[in-house]
Amino acid sequence: MKLSPLALGLSLALYAASSYATAATVANTSGTLPATASSSATAQQPADGDTDDTTTNNDGSRNRGPSKVKQLGAVNVSAALDQARNALSPDTGSSQYVITAQNIQALPLGDATPLNQVLLQAPGVVQDSYGQLHVRGDHANLQYRINGVMIPESISGFGQTLDPRTIQTIKLLDGALPAQYGERTAAVVDITTKSGAELGNGGSVGITGGSFGTLNPYASIWGSSGNWSYFFTANYLENNVGIENPTSSKDPIHDHTNQVKAFGDVSYLIDNNTRLSFIFGMTNNRFQIPNNPNQTPAFGYLDTVNFNSANLNELQNEQTRFGSLALQGKFGNTNYQVSVGQRFSGLQYYPDDIGDLMFNGVAGQINQGDHASTLQADFATPWGGDHTLRYGVYGEFDRAYTNTNSLVFPANPDGSQASTVPFNIFTSEKITAKTWAAYVQDEWNITDNLTLNYGLRGDRYQAFREESQLSPRVGAVWQATDSTTVHAGYSRYFTPPQTELISNESIALFANTTNAVLNYGNNTPLVERSNYYDIGVSQNIGSAWTVGLDSYYRDASRLQDLGQFGTALVYSTFNYKYGRVRGNELSVTYNQGPVSAYFNFAYSRAMGKDVITSQYNFHPDALIYIADNFIHLDHDQKETSSGGISYAITDTTKVGADYLFGSGLREEGLTPNGLSLPYYFQLNLSVSHDFNFDSFGKLHTQLALINALDRTYELRSGTGIGVGAPQFGPRRGMYLSLQKDF
Repeated sequence: MKLSPLALGLSLALYAASSYATAATVANTSGTLPATASSSATAQQPADGDTDDTTTNNDGSRNRGPSKVKQLGAVNVSAALDQARNALSPDTGSSQYVITAQNIQALPLGDATPLNQVLLQAPGVVQDSYGQLHVRGDHANLQYRINGVMIPESISGFGQTLDPRTIQTIKLLDGALPAQYGERTAAVVDITTKSGAELGNGGSVGITGGSFGTLNPYASIWGSSGNWSYFFTANYLENNVGIENPTSSKDPIHDHTNQVKAFGDVSYLIDNNTRLSFIFGMTNNRFQIPNNPNQTPAFGYLDTVNFNSANLNELQNEQTRFGSLALQGKFGNTNYQVSVGQRFSGLQYYPDDIGDLMFNGVAGQINQGDHASTLQADFATPWGGDHTLRYGVYGEFDRAYTNTNSLVFPANPDGSQASTVPFNIFTSEKITAKTWAAYVQDEWNITDNLTLNYGLRGDRYQAFREESQLSPRVGAVWQATDSTTVHAGYSRYFTPPQTELISNESIALFANTTNAVLNYGNNTPLVERSNYYDIGVSQNIGSAWTVGLDSYYRDASRLQDLGQFGTALVYSTFNYKYGRVRGNELSVTYNQGPVSAYFNFAYSRAMGKDVITSQYNFHPDALIYIADNFIHLDHDQKETSSGGISYAITDTTKVGADYLFGSGLREEGLTPNGLSLPYYFQLNLSVSHDFNFDSFGKLHTQLALINALDRTYELRSGTGIGVGAPQFGPRRGMYLSLQKDF
């Protein structure tokens, strides 16, 4: 990955004009996992008086240079800069849930837990197949930020790009977000990475292994030297359950995966007041598509009429590369962070030519890619004593492509197969998408107990058409008592479709083939526009308990949804003309002595009416019904719950448990998405112990039992709008982790 000279020059030019001052922020936390100390916090101001100005010697010697600036310790400087960076991003009026590195370590799989499984511990987060997440009734639409820098999302699939071993804290922000947050607004996954300046010089190596052929070695190294600090981590994963099993059997057929991930964060303290940082990451993931045996072919191929579906050999590969260069500092009294970045995301699907033709009537080899270039600038200026003015811009330039070689059979006018001899159709689509946004907002500390944040955001999106919107935002936090915090907010949202998922293929090329569509309609997805309302309260009970309650409602026009309509595990965007989503969330945490625990429960309803884009993916009867009736979205889950407990028996031995509960996603009934899948419950157990050896030092061990009750449950039944295949949750598995720090 290369950063352009223009991007580097922009950052250096901004640095040359910068100097340092202070700013403050008020942040409200409506919920945290137990390791978080409190439910509200105020970022501390960096000290101005800790820097000694340069002084020139007066001994008259031309050969002796002036005295150097006295430097603060690298840890103190980095901490002050972290606080200033955090002050750029308010959360007033939104709902927030914090997960720390200690919380992640306490999960049964510890640092080996995939990021999507970590996020499932937050309220209102629903699991789906292929590692997908739904927050508050939305499909995907998650915004990922690393150290304040927005990372464009990758092509939808089932590879996890980010590694929890990099994480110091995660803040999941949802609800009515301030004007700073746009584009992807279902939730903001705000990640603060571990820092070599804070950890000191060291590292760790380890391995996790166990059931289903799981092998996951990893290594991390971190440290600092002078003004430099760094954190690097990499891991390799292979197992035989890369994708959810389409059957209830314990051992899926043809489901091996190999995955490689790496991440790095390098920072340089230019002086006590300014920092240049470079973050980067990569993933290479390979998957076998698991097979569902005993399926009956629908088409003949040459002289072949039978094909054992257990022998299909479909494959999918995914790659992601990203990097961002960020400069943080001050203009007089103004905090800023400016970043430029690049992200590449690629996906390749390789069909089983004969098998896909016989079961689906099409065998499409798909190659998708998306290159994204980004510019982000955020500023914060205190004024008038009680105000902090924040403003900034964001730009993203995407170049996406999809190349497909499709083998199909000729078809009769009634759609039946006309010949058993296939032929190839090549389609190629390219799109350039431009996204520009600017915002301004004022955080007003009306009193010591009441903070109001109001602002305006402007977005412009240009791809197949140009769309734009001005979006007002307002949020408030009231510290009603020392133990009670109330927040409320309203946000107008503008959500562009995912660029790499937009398809403008010439559908007419497939006329009179076994891949012909029943409906043509409008195949260009639209920007979603919505009004979001949120109100919540957080109550501390004594020093151990925190209880949070939150309610939300979203009224959307041109509601976006995603579906798997083809054989590849690639998703297509479509729009409902109307959408409405509502729900309530309860979170409870306890943390005292050797015991920490958390409990979340969420109720949600997500409905859509009248499909107005990508109608070619739907059966005509379904379109007619949906045109006049609200239906449940396919990812709508009425009740969701998660929870866990950790008990420290001694300083070196801990036991824990967590669970996931859901009332089930949707499936086909008498009406589209008319039924709910059965309730499910998954219990996970763990025990960890630190061994101390005279010659070796400390060895951390952790034993996890996933789905301890071995309960079989379906995430997907294979029916419903945009649902491609059945998907079952994990069966019981045991895993052992060993880790040595140095």
